[in-house]
Amino acid sequence: MKKIQLTLVTVFAAVLGACSAEEAPQKEAVSGTAETTSAVVAEAAGGNPAAEQAALEITGDYMRGIVVEISDDRYEGRGPGSAGDAAARKYLAGRMQELGLEPGAEDGSWEQSFDLVGVNSAQPDSWTFDGHGKSLTFQQWDQFIAGSGLQEPRAEISDAEIVFVGYGIQAPEYDWDDYKGVDLEGKVLLMMNNDPDWDADLFGGETRLWYGRWDYKYLSAARQGAAGAIIIHTPPSAGYPWQVVQTSWTGVQFELPAGGEPRSQVNAWLTEDTARDLVAMAGLDLDELREAAFNRDFQPVPLGITTSLAMDVEIQRVQSANVLGLIPGSDPELKDEVVVYTAHHDHLGIGTPNEDGDVIYNGAMDNATGVAQVMAIAKAIKAMPEAPRRSILVNLVGAEEQGLLGSEYYAANPTFAPGKIAANLNYDGGNIWGHTHDVTFVGLGKSTVDEIVTLIAGEQGRVVKPDQFADKGYFYRSDQFSFAKIGVPAMYLDTGTDFVDRPPEWGREQQEHYTEVNYHQPTDEYSPAWSFDGMVDDALLGFWTGLAIANADEKPTWNPGDEFEAARIEALKALEE
Repeated sequence: MKKIQLTLVTVFAAVLGACSAEEAPQKEAVSGTAETTSAVVAEAAGGNPAAEQAALEITGDYMRGIVVEISDDRYEGRGPGSAGDAAARKYLAGRMQELGLEPGAEDGSWEQSFDLVGVNSAQPDSWTFDGHGKSLTFQQWDQFIAGSGLQEPRAEISDAEIVFVGYGIQAPEYDWDDYKGVDLEGKVLLMMNNDPDWDADLFGGETRLWYGRWDYKYLSAARQGAAGAIIIHTPPSAGYPWQVVQTSWTGVQFELPAGGEPRSQVNAWLTEDTARDLVAMAGLDLDELREAAFNRDFQPVPLGITTSLAMDVEIQRVQSANVLGLIPGSDPELKDEVVVYTAHHDHLGIGTPNEDGDVIYNGAMDNATGVAQVMAIAKAIKAMPEAPRRSILVNLVGAEEQGLLGSEYYAANPTFAPGKIAANLNYDGGNIWGHTHDVTFVGLGKSTVDEIVTLIAGEQGRVVKPDQFADKGYFYRSDQFSFAKIGVPAMYLDTGTDFVDRPPEWGREQQEHYTEVNYHQPTDEYSPAWSFDGMVDDALLGFWTGLAIANADEKPTWNPGDEFEAARIEALKALEE
C-alpha cells in the first residue's frame, strides 16, 4: 500500500477547485490545471508546509490507548446519563486539554449539556390479539418487543384495531402515500421495515433512505393519530438480527424532552414469523400483503383483529453532554467558519446479560474506535505550526445510540451558525482488520466533498466506494444525518471491504460477522488482536480532507438537486439577515 505522503501544494492545487465548485468546472477542479496558480495554491494551503510532519502524529498506539481506556469495564458501557458516561466525558475533555484544544461550548466549558428523559417500560410477558373467533398470544423477547411512545407513567391501548399499512411512508416527491387519507385514529399500524428498493429512481433503489428507518416509521404512525405502531422485523429489512432489537429496545430508552411532536402510546416490533401468524389469523397471507404494498396504489388493509396492551413506565431525567474542543482558525475572515469532526462517545451501558452473564455493553468498535480516530486527527491538526484558515471543532456527541440525540441537540443549538459550518466529517466505527485497497464513503455522490476525498484516497493508493452496505441506510443512522438536515455537507468514512493480502470476500465477511455477533452486544470489546493500520489510513484521509476544506476559499456545496440542498440554501440566506 502506498503510504500517504502529500505536499500541501499537491493536495490543495487539486482540491481547491473542488471546494469552489461555483467558480470552476469540475474537471478542472480535480486536475490542478494552469488556472490554479501558485499564488492561489499558497493562499489555499494557509502557509502550513509542516502538515506532513503533523500527520505523523496519527498513530495506532495513540488510538489504541483511547479505545482501551473508554471501552474498559470501568466505564460500564458509557450509557447516557450514567456514571460511566460522565467519566468518559471527563476523560475525553482531559485529553483535549492535553492536546491544547480550547473548550468549545458556548459557556467556555468542554461540555454542551443536554437533558434526557429515560423511559423504562415494564413490558408484559405476553401480548394477546383477538379476531375472527380466534385468539393469539405472543411472548415478549422471543416474539415481540414493545415500549412506550410517551414520556408518561403509563402507556395503554384498548381494543385497538390492527391495520396493515405497507411501508407506512408518505413521500410526495416520489408520489407515494401508503395511508391514502384513511382515518387511522386510535388504530395500531402494522408496517414493513425499509423502503421500496426495486427501482433506482424510487427511494434511492437499494440505498435505504430515512423513510426506511424505524424512527421515521414510528413518527409517521403518530402523525396519523395511531395508538400504536408495530414494525415487522426481518434481518435484511432491518440491517441487523433480532438480537439487536432485543438488546437495543429493552431497558431504559432515552429521548430528548418531548415537544409538540405527535406521539403514539406504544411502539413495537414483531418477528417475521410472528407477524405471519398474526396476519394468517385474519385469513390473509403476509407475502401477498407485502406484494400489494410494493405499488403506489396500495390501500391500508384492516385485519379485523383487535388488541389491548398496558405498561407502567418509569420516567427518569438525566443529563448527558457533547464534548467540544475547538482549534480556532488562523484567517481573520474565515475563522468564524468551521469544519466539524464528530464521533459519538456513548454506547448502551449496562443491559440484559448475554449467555456468559456479561451485562456491560462496552462499545469498543461502536464507537470507541471512532472517538480515537477523531482525537488522533485533532492531535495532528494541533501539531501544525499554524492552524488552518477555518476553525476546527472536535465534537464528541452523546446519546447517539438512542437516536442521534446529542448531534440532534447540537444541530438545534449549534455553536456556529449552520451556514458557517463548512462541513461535517463523521466517524462511527473503525477498521480493526488492516489495510484496504478501498474506503467506504457513506454519502458519496451527494456533495463536492466527493472530489476531495477521491483525490486524497487516490494518493493513498485507495479507491473510494459508495456505501457498500447501502441497504442498511447508514447515512441516516449516524450523526452526519443531524448535520445534513440543517444543510451542512456531510460525510461518513467507513471501512472498506477489499483488504490487502486477503481473499476478495474476506472483508465483507468480517463486517457481517461483527454485525451478526457483536453489534450492540456485550461482546463488542477490545481485543489485542485488532490491527490499527486501517484506522490510521482512514484517520489520515479525514485529516487531509478536513485541511483541504478548512483552507479553501469556498465552502463545499451539496450537489444540485440533493435532498439537503434546500436546507443549505436556507442556512446561507440566514447569514444575510
